[in-house]
Amino acid sequence: MEWFWPEGFYTLVMVGVFAVASFAFKQPIAVALAIAAVIGALVSGNGVPIDMLIEGSFGYLDTILIIFAAMIFMKTVQHTGLMESAAAWMIRRFRVLPFRLTMGITALLMLPGMITGSSSAAVLTAGAIVTPTLLRLGVPPVKAAAAIALAAIYGMTAPPINIPAMIIGGGIDMPYVGFGIPLLICTVPLAIFTGMLLIFPSLKLSAQAGSVADDEELEQELTRMSRAPLTPRLMLPFFVLVVLLGGERLFPQIAPSLGMPLAFLLAAASGLLTGRQWKPFEAATEAIQAALPVAGILVGVGMFIEIMTLTGVRGFFVVSALALPAWLLYVGIATSLPLFGAVSAYGSATVLGVPFLLALLGQNEIVVGSALSLIAGLGDLMPPTALAGLFAAQVVGVQNYFSVLKVCLLPAVVTAIWGILVILGANWYPF
Repeated sequence: MEWFWPEGFYTLVMVGVFAVASFAFKQPIAVALAIAAVIGALVSGNGVPIDMLIEGSFGYLDTILIIFAAMIFMKTVQHTGLMESAAAWMIRRFRVLPFRLTMGITALLMLPGMITGSSSAAVLTAGAIVTPTLLRLGVPPVKAAAAIALAAIYGMTAPPINIPAMIIGGGIDMPYVGFGIPLLICTVPLAIFTGMLLIFPSLKLSAQAGSVADDEELEQELTRMSRAPLTPRLMLPFFVLVVLLGGERLFPQIAPSLGMPLAFLLAAASGLLTGRQWKPFEAATEAIQAALPVAGILVGVGMFIEIMTLTGVRGFFVVSALALPAWLLYVGIATSLPLFGAVSAYGSATVLGVPFLLALLGQNEIVVGSALSLIAGLGDLMPPTALAGLFAAQVVGVQNYFSVLKVCLLPAVVTAIWGILVILGANWYPF
């Protein structure tokens, strides 16, 4: 038992307190992480290290600023009508071309998650917009909910904003740089596979039946969605964002380095030039309200990681993981990250993602961190919280979430396997 004491005991205490506070006492994830951090410090004999808790709470300040700015941009796009208009245009153009429409819908469902780093935001924005159309096009409600939930998770994992990857990288002081291509490798094949599995067959049948082109109810829905004409002026915020983020990466010697928060805010401000009547203050208020829970989680995450380091829990995780046979380590990654993510994908990235990355040092850390964030994201399907899954079921109108989860199982297993394969081939990538 020498290997277990005392760090193993501290590990059980911190993880146990976190789980009990989250599940039994229904505390917010941020509060549960903070409580677990404080209890861990007390049990280890370090008292209440206020200085370390404060330092930890500011550990993800950059990420928090990015989330607030990205959410403001997303709400701007939503309030100006750009998302609905773009969805209507795409469906009109490709409704008799099932493959292209499947890919377009999948990309649209992923987009809010890519911008905000939140699967819930993706479901409640793009998911809510696309749902009536999916159902009119013949996609069964259960499959529609599953497709929305999975696309939202892949969007949360895709670049440019991936909060679990930021958390995992931050745990070893690795900057969030160079993740773009690895995250695309992690997500794009899975998004295509899931779209083809859950959406394409129904769209193909509708197109072959010839009912799509003459569907009056569908046309009425598209007319409602396109009340804001899709013009270059309406798309200005996206143009500005692409120029600001892309220019910095493609032409670093010419384009100024503004940083992601300022780029998102400037792109959001350009929404005032779209010619649409909308309420900027209301959009900003909604954005801040939506971002506050995530920001709170990141404050708790910082505290938790700081105390994990202080008490030796991080080291215990790493040593224990390294002692496992390689195959068992990968099985543990594929199963424990999603299951622990039932509390929160962010919590899973904190408690397990960081130690797993430390255990796999020596491989390409960026690629490994990307794959771990993908697998952790599956936690948003896992009961009891199942944020992406439950919200998707509610948006579609499915009462029994477990029927949605059943449909999600095959894509989830494929996702976990793909994540492990990416880790195994981490050193093969020329990054």
